[in-house]
Amino acid sequence: MIQKKVNIQNKKARFEYQILDTYTAGMVLNGSEIKSIRMSKASITEAYCYFNREELFIKGMTVSEYRFASFGKPQPTRERKLLLNKRELAKIQKHATTKGNTIVPLRLFISEKGWAKLEIGLATGKKLYDKREDLKTKDVKRDLDRVRKSFN
Repeated sequence: MIQKKVNIQNKKARFEYQILDTYTAGMVLNGSEIKSIRMSKASITEAYCYFNREELFIKGMTVSEYRFASFGKPQPTRERKLLLNKRELAKIQKHATTKGNTIVPLRLFISEKGWAKLEIGLATGKKLYDKREDLKTKDVKRDLDRVRKSFN
């Protein structure tokens, strides 16, 4: 049951962080990991990105084992290299070295060409009052939608 549309999101990231900029990165996958991703058997909620010798990696991303793979099953939580060009990597690394800034994975999807892509965001942590403000605006929007629906 391979799905056509794969859209695995990290909903917690947009609540915990203020996203300043986003980038789309390719990933280095081993064996049958792409088949598991196409079946939406992946999670990025606990994942984070870091630099190692000017290369960007994602750690904590879980890709479940593909049931029908016969051999070469990679570990579900291994580190995976992200693929970006040098200018983007330099810009992201410069941002990440600033205190209070981080790189968070936002969305895992399959591109039109069939490649697994990861949308990452340059982010700063939100304060508690920012989170409360987001919840208030979300509640107001929900109430307005209910009122509109009742009049239709």
